[in-house]
Amino acid sequence: MDLLLSGFATALSWSNLVYCLIGVTVGMLVGVLPGLGPTTGTAVLLPLTFGMEPISAIIMLAGIYYGAMYGGTITSVLINTPGEAASVITCLDGHPLAKQGRAGTALGVAAIGSFIGGTLSIIGLAFIGPPIARLALKFGPPEFFALMVLGMTMVVGLMGQSLIRGMIAAVLGLTLALVGIEPSSGVVRFTFDQIHLMNGLDFVPLAMGLFGISEILISIENKWKAEKPPKVKGLLPKRSEWKPTMAAILRGTGLGFVIGLLPGTNSVIPAIMSYSLEKKLAKDPSRFGKGAVEGVAGPETANNSYCGGALIPLFTLGIPSSPVIAVLLGAFVMHGLTPGPQLFEKNPDFVWAVIASMFIGNIMLLIMNLPLAGLWAKITMVPFKLLFPIILAVAVVGAYSVNNSMFDVGVMIVFGVVGYVLKKVDIPLAPIVLTFVLGKMMENALMQSLTLFDGDFWQFFARPLSGTLLSIAILIVIVSLMAGIRNRKGMLAGDVEM
Repeated sequence: MDLLLSGFATALSWSNLVYCLIGVTVGMLVGVLPGLGPTTGTAVLLPLTFGMEPISAIIMLAGIYYGAMYGGTITSVLINTPGEAASVITCLDGHPLAKQGRAGTALGVAAIGSFIGGTLSIIGLAFIGPPIARLALKFGPPEFFALMVLGMTMVVGLMGQSLIRGMIAAVLGLTLALVGIEPSSGVVRFTFDQIHLMNGLDFVPLAMGLFGISEILISIENKWKAEKPPKVKGLLPKRSEWKPTMAAILRGTGLGFVIGLLPGTNSVIPAIMSYSLEKKLAKDPSRFGKGAVEGVAGPETANNSYCGGALIPLFTLGIPSSPVIAVLLGAFVMHGLTPGPQLFEKNPDFVWAVIASMFIGNIMLLIMNLPLAGLWAKITMVPFKLLFPIILAVAVVGAYSVNNSMFDVGVMIVFGVVGYVLKKVDIPLAPIVLTFVLGKMMENALMQSLTLFDGDFWQFFARPLSGTLLSIAILIVIVSLMAGIRNRKGMLAGDVEM
């Protein structure tokens, strides 16, 4: 508690309050605007934090992250246009409520649920993070290697219908991580005689290209025209709706927090699971899809609670559990911080200031959401022909400012085109970024472990923890392959019947 109070003292300084306000405001904007999302917004604005203090920089970037979760709700409810992926589920019942003249109720319930879910998950981060970090201090290189393999396997295994597509993306990310000088032998790899690649690819232009530029290209291709948002009035549900709404909020909080701990997930998963759970538990499931308040409260709470849970693997183990967390990991490294078990011991002022700022940011977002929802929705009326050139200009300036080099701008544009093509052929981008970030750490841990084991790889399985983690990773791959084969057979059988 003393550390948390000292964190509040730092977070409540005028400069950090301003950066927190900027972060959550930009996050709201990113969430409201269709075609953008927390990953794109964080990646594009990452270079703006170069000259900032590490605490202020991460406070602002984290604000963009959880602020975008709030913002996506507004357009989902008012104009049936999800600002970010997790808000797609909110459209199912949020927009029908708006058509019934209850847009205020949908937004009020979503804001209250988001605040409760976000706040309770941050409390979980504050209490669960330090014990996990102390446990992780006992990890050696073999355990860290096994943990990263497990995280990477879960990323690929949870990619959905095609394990092959997930593996292609993961291998691509690992290959990109190998560019540059090999640390133990000094061998130069995959540089193609380009001196700019001697130190490897820079994370910032790569992330900005894959997520920012590709999203701009996709959005230009799929032009949207926002409808005029309805008026917002009556922010609270009916008396009879309070009990099921609060129950959905509490269930969504627990579900989102637990799923946030798992590498390879994203905020869409808890939102979908929460909606399915509420529909199964409802006395009248037929209300869902027609304007059920629980259908808004549960998923919105779950995707905001997910944010706090997802930060625990980052802070305690240095493992990014989602693409936006991978971008935050890149920001940590850029500012000279190493996420992992020693972060709580070596940089306690930083950790607790960021955690405290998230409490403050959630209060700011609650105030910004309830009375100003209609104003935020009007932002979607901005023509995309004005919006995207601004985003593109910010991205180009940001990429250039990394090393004051046009080479980085070129890297960003190349990966923007690559990201666009991969999206068109349905290859997920998340494994690329996650494996790129984990690749160098995995390589270092592997080389240290093999040195320790005199080159005997089977010694990984002789150690209880690393052996267990690697065995689980192998099991996930086998189960995913079997599920893929079964789905394939089912599709072929369906084609034959047709």
